[in-house]
Amino acid sequence: MKDARRTASIDRVTSETKVSLSICIDGTGKSEIKTGIPFFDHMLSLFAKHGLFDLVVDAEGDIDVDYHHVVEDVGIVLGSAIKEALADKIGINRYGFFILPMDETLVRIALDLSGRPYFVYNVPVKNPMIRDFNVCLIREFFLAVCNSVGMNLHIALEYGEEPHHISEGIFKCFSRALAVACKINERAANSLPSTKGSL
Repeated sequence: MKDARRTASIDRVTSETKVSLSICIDGTGKSEIKTGIPFFDHMLSLFAKHGLFDLVVDAEGDIDVDYHHVVEDVGIVLGSAIKEALADKIGINRYGFFILPMDETLVRIALDLSGRPYFVYNVPVKNPMIRDFNVCLIREFFLAVCNSVGMNLHIALEYGEEPHHISEGIFKCFSRALAVACKINERAANSLPSTKGSL
Protein backbone atom coordinates (compact mmCIF):
# COMPACT_ATOMS: atom_id res chain seq x y z
CA MET A 1 0.00 0.00 0.00
CA LYS A 2 1.34 3.41 -0.98
CA ASP A 3 2.40 5.68 1.88
CA ALA A 4 -0.01 8.63 1.81
CA ARG A 5 2.12 10.76 4.10
CA ARG A 6 3.58 13.95 2.66
CA THR A 7 7.35 13.56 2.54
CA ALA A 8 10.42 14.92 0.77
CA SER A 9 14.18 14.35 0.80
CA ILE A 10 16.65 16.85 -0.61
CA ASP A 11 20.45 17.03 -0.89
CA ARG A 12 22.27 20.29 -1.54
CA VAL A 13 26.02 20.65 -2.05
CA THR A 14 27.93 23.91 -2.48
CA SER A 15 31.54 24.96 -1.99
CA GLU A 16 30.58 26.05 1.54
CA THR A 17 28.13 23.41 2.79
CA LYS A 18 26.72 19.94 2.28
CA VAL A 19 23.15 19.42 3.49
CA SER A 20 20.98 16.27 3.40
CA LEU A 21 17.47 16.68 4.77
CA SER A 22 14.24 14.72 4.84
CA ILE A 23 10.88 15.71 6.29
CA CYS A 24 7.52 14.08 6.82
CA ILE A 25 4.78 16.64 7.28
CA ASP A 26 2.46 13.96 8.69
CA GLY A 27 4.90 12.70 11.30
CA THR A 28 5.06 12.29 15.05
CA GLY A 29 7.82 14.73 15.98
CA LYS A 30 10.83 12.43 15.66
CA SER A 31 14.13 14.02 14.70
CA GLU A 32 17.75 13.21 13.98
CA ILE A 33 19.70 16.44 13.72
CA LYS A 34 23.42 16.92 13.09
CA THR A 35 24.69 20.30 11.90
CA GLY A 36 27.82 20.74 14.01
CA ILE A 37 26.13 23.65 15.79
CA PRO A 38 24.67 22.40 19.10
CA PHE A 39 22.28 25.30 19.73
CA PHE A 40 20.95 25.14 16.16
CA ASP A 41 20.45 21.37 16.53
CA HIS A 42 18.39 22.07 19.64
CA MET A 43 16.19 24.59 17.79
CA LEU A 44 15.58 22.21 14.87
CA SER A 45 14.64 19.43 17.28
CA LEU A 46 12.10 21.77 18.88
CA PHE A 47 10.70 22.59 15.44
CA ALA A 48 10.17 18.90 14.69
CA LYS A 49 8.72 18.04 18.10
CA HIS A 50 6.20 20.85 18.38
CA GLY A 51 4.98 20.68 14.78
CA LEU A 52 4.85 16.87 14.81
CA PHE A 53 7.15 16.81 11.78
CA ASP A 54 9.58 13.93 11.34
CA LEU A 55 12.88 15.57 10.45
CA VAL A 56 16.34 14.28 9.60
CA VAL A 57 19.13 16.79 8.99
CA ASP A 58 22.77 15.98 8.26
CA ALA A 59 24.75 19.12 7.51
CA GLU A 60 28.38 20.10 7.44
CA GLY A 61 30.18 23.21 6.33
CA ASP A 62 32.73 25.90 7.08
CA ILE A 63 31.68 26.40 10.70
CA ASP A 64 35.30 27.10 11.57
CA VAL A 65 34.81 30.36 9.65
CA ASP A 66 31.26 31.20 10.76
CA TYR A 67 27.91 29.52 11.39
CA HIS A 68 26.12 31.64 8.81
CA HIS A 69 26.49 29.40 5.77
CA VAL A 70 25.28 26.22 7.48
CA VAL A 71 22.32 27.94 9.17
CA GLU A 72 21.22 29.67 5.98
CA ASP A 73 21.66 26.62 3.75
CA VAL A 74 19.74 24.35 6.12
CA GLY A 75 16.96 26.95 5.88
CA ILE A 76 17.08 26.82 2.08
CA VAL A 77 16.88 23.03 2.04
CA LEU A 78 14.19 22.84 4.73
CA GLY A 79 12.04 25.29 2.79
CA SER A 80 12.56 23.37 -0.44
CA ALA A 81 11.61 20.11 1.28
CA ILE A 82 8.45 21.58 2.80
CA LYS A 83 7.44 22.91 -0.62
CA GLU A 84 8.04 19.54 -2.27
CA ALA A 85 6.22 17.62 0.46
CA LEU A 86 3.15 19.85 0.17
CA ALA A 87 3.08 19.23 -3.59
CA ASP A 88 -0.15 20.66 -5.09
CA LYS A 89 -1.39 21.91 -1.66
CA ILE A 90 -4.84 20.46 -2.30
CA GLY A 91 -6.97 20.59 0.86
CA ILE A 92 -4.52 22.41 3.14
CA ASN A 93 -5.61 25.19 5.47
CA ARG A 94 -3.01 27.42 3.79
CA TYR A 95 -2.97 29.95 6.65
CA GLY A 96 -1.40 29.39 10.04
CA PHE A 97 -1.27 31.54 13.16
CA PHE A 98 0.05 30.96 16.66
CA ILE A 99 0.94 32.90 19.79
CA LEU A 100 3.39 31.15 22.07
CA PRO A 101 4.55 32.04 25.60
CA MET A 102 8.02 31.00 26.76
CA ASP A 103 8.55 32.16 30.34
CA GLU A 104 8.86 35.98 30.11
CA THR A 105 8.73 35.86 26.30
CA LEU A 106 5.72 36.04 23.99
CA VAL A 107 6.05 35.36 20.25
CA ARG A 108 3.43 35.87 17.53
CA ILE A 109 3.68 34.28 14.08
CA ALA A 110 1.33 34.36 11.10
CA LEU A 111 2.00 32.70 7.76
CA ASP A 112 0.41 32.03 4.39
CA LEU A 113 1.54 29.22 2.07
CA SER A 114 0.65 31.45 -0.85
CA GLY A 115 3.54 30.64 -3.18
CA ARG A 116 4.62 34.27 -2.92
CA PRO A 117 7.49 34.93 -0.51
CA TYR A 118 7.29 37.94 1.79
CA PHE A 119 9.13 38.21 5.08
CA VAL A 120 8.66 40.46 8.11
CA TYR A 121 10.87 39.90 11.15
CA ASN A 122 10.28 42.17 14.12
CA VAL A 123 12.50 40.66 16.82
CA PRO A 124 14.69 43.13 18.69
CA VAL A 125 17.23 41.34 20.90
CA LYS A 126 19.43 43.26 23.34
CA ASN A 127 21.97 40.47 23.90
CA PRO A 128 22.34 38.44 20.69
CA MET A 129 24.88 35.87 21.88
CA ILE A 130 24.10 32.41 23.28
CA ARG A 131 27.59 31.05 23.94
CA ASP A 132 29.11 31.31 20.42
CA PHE A 133 25.79 31.38 18.54
CA ASN A 134 24.58 34.76 17.31
CA VAL A 135 20.79 34.94 17.54
CA CYS A 136 20.80 37.28 14.52
CA LEU A 137 21.36 34.15 12.40
CA ILE A 138 17.82 33.04 13.21
CA ARG A 139 16.55 35.81 10.96
CA GLU A 140 18.72 34.50 8.12
CA PHE A 141 17.41 30.98 8.67
CA PHE A 142 13.75 31.98 8.47
CA LEU A 143 14.34 34.30 5.52
CA ALA A 144 15.83 31.31 3.66
CA VAL A 145 12.90 29.07 4.65
CA CYS A 146 10.40 31.74 3.60
CA ASN A 147 11.96 32.25 0.16
CA SER A 148 12.35 28.53 -0.54
CA VAL A 149 8.81 27.57 0.45
CA GLY A 150 7.26 30.63 -1.11
CA MET A 151 5.41 31.72 2.00
CA ASN A 152 4.27 35.00 3.47
CA LEU A 153 5.83 34.89 6.95
CA HIS A 154 5.49 37.41 9.76
CA ILE A 155 7.45 36.85 12.98
CA ALA A 156 7.05 39.27 15.87
CA LEU A 157 8.43 39.32 19.39
CA GLU A 158 5.73 40.86 21.55
CA TYR A 159 8.13 41.03 24.50
CA GLY A 160 11.00 39.08 26.01
CA GLU A 161 14.49 39.45 27.44
CA GLU A 162 16.43 36.18 27.55
CA PRO A 163 17.83 35.31 24.08
CA HIS A 164 17.44 31.56 24.58
CA HIS A 165 13.77 31.97 25.49
CA ILE A 166 13.23 34.26 22.51
CA SER A 167 14.89 31.81 20.10
CA GLU A 168 13.05 28.82 21.50
CA GLY A 169 9.76 30.69 21.40
CA ILE A 170 10.26 31.54 17.72
CA PHE A 171 11.04 27.99 16.62
CA LYS A 172 8.19 26.46 18.63
CA CYS A 173 5.71 29.11 17.48
CA PHE A 174 6.72 28.73 13.84
CA SER A 175 6.33 24.96 13.95
CA ARG A 176 2.84 25.25 15.48
CA ALA A 177 1.73 27.86 12.93
CA LEU A 178 3.15 25.81 10.06
CA ALA A 179 1.42 22.66 11.31
CA VAL A 180 -1.92 24.51 11.24
CA ALA A 181 -1.29 25.76 7.70
CA CYS A 182 -0.26 22.30 6.44
CA LYS A 183 -3.19 20.47 8.03
CA ILE A 184 -5.74 19.02 5.63
CA ASN A 185 -9.15 20.62 6.04
CA GLU A 186 -11.60 17.73 5.74
CA ARG A 187 -14.35 20.09 4.55
CA ALA A 188 -12.21 21.13 1.59
CA ALA A 189 -10.01 18.05 1.16
CA ASN A 190 -10.31 18.03 -2.64
CA SER A 191 -10.03 21.73 -3.37
CA LEU A 192 -7.33 24.35 -3.46
CA PRO A 193 -7.64 27.19 -0.89
CA SER A 194 -7.54 29.95 -3.52
CA THR A 195 -10.04 31.60 -5.86
CA LYS A 196 -7.19 32.03 -8.37
CA GLY A 197 -6.97 28.29 -8.98
CA SER A 198 -3.30 28.04 -8.09
CA LEU A 199 -0.90 28.59 -5.19
